[in-house]
Amino acid sequence: MMLSLAYLIIFGMLGNVLFKTFKLPGLIGMLLAGMVIGPQGLNLLDGTMLAISEDLRKIALIIILLRAGLGLNRRVLMRIGKKATALSIIPVLFEGFFVLLLMMWLFDFHFVQAGMAGFILAAVSPAVIVPAMLKLMKNKVGVKKNIPTLVLSAASVDDVIAITLFSTFLSIYFSQTVNVLGHILGIPISIGLGILLGVLIGVVLVYLFNRYHMRDSNKVVLLIAIGIFMVSFSAMIEAYILIASLLGVMALGLVITERKKSLGERLSIKFDKVWVLAELFLFVLVGAVVDIQVALQAGLLGLVVIAGGLLARSLGVVLATCRTDFSWPEKSFLMIAFMPKATVQAAVGSIPLSLDVAGGEIILALAVLSILVTAPLGAIGIQLFSRTLLHKSTEPHSQE
Repeated sequence: MMLSLAYLIIFGMLGNVLFKTFKLPGLIGMLLAGMVIGPQGLNLLDGTMLAISEDLRKIALIIILLRAGLGLNRRVLMRIGKKATALSIIPVLFEGFFVLLLMMWLFDFHFVQAGMAGFILAAVSPAVIVPAMLKLMKNKVGVKKNIPTLVLSAASVDDVIAITLFSTFLSIYFSQTVNVLGHILGIPISIGLGILLGVLIGVVLVYLFNRYHMRDSNKVVLLIAIGIFMVSFSAMIEAYILIASLLGVMALGLVITERKKSLGERLSIKFDKVWVLAELFLFVLVGAVVDIQVALQAGLLGLVVIAGGLLARSLGVVLATCRTDFSWPEKSFLMIAFMPKATVQAAVGSIPLSLDVAGGEIILALAVLSILVTAPLGAIGIQLFSRTLLHKSTEPHSQE
């Protein structure tokens, strides 16, 4: 496993540097590096590394979500609350249900099968979106109207909705007695519990940090451990109650910054350094689980489904922002920002096939194809069009 770790870091860094040299997002190079050294390429990663790859990817995601939370501002979130709510609900529903219809028409799926596919494909990728939005915030691009913060918050809730509805369709497939209304009503409860958990832990941690001296590096390690615990705990009890733990991880970071701003700023700098390694694990391992042969099984019809879903999501973005002060260039950027798929599709795309759901191999092929198509295009689109579609502030911006 040690040699696999070396391959992962070396190839990932090479891919990152190479693509940045050509002014392209480094994550594309890391994804491609993962494909090269993964089982479908040179097969340089041993079984142990691949066996724990999902856990490593979750840890990396926890790190970037903690960093995102530390960079948020409660007053800004309250001000953009209605916009964030609309953007977190309407686009994902538009995409999920339109893909459902396309799957019934093009692949002859029945309603429940198509629903699983629809909401696997509908989930956006925090792993791609969050670092990109943090970079825009750092460069003061789009901050005048708090667009990066809006995308950060909406993308997190978007995933909760998509995963919950996917789980609902999966449950319906295996049982005729599923309480669909209960699942849907459980979404705001799940979100609320996740935020509450993060807030409570954040308050306790700030108290402890004030009372007992601890180096900032140790605080970072402790925060990562607590984030892992939150996600693991929610997974342990998900059969009884769903908790949006990843949203809670962001809330944890937000509380620390709100209650002790200087500490939040110092920890943000520390997490930026940790992210250098964490992003290698995240994107290289996502690339390693991508099977191009599986993606090719979806064929041209698969591309039609993905493109149709993205068009429906874009329509949802327009509807969600129709009564806002966003200009059409800014709305266009929001359409691009919510394009990338990666982490959710890599994590749950194979679940229907593993449970012998009819058409599971097609769902997996679409999930893999969506990563290959939307992650690079979305990352490039965010980097390229943020320069032309968003306003860059020249004065200091406090996000207040």
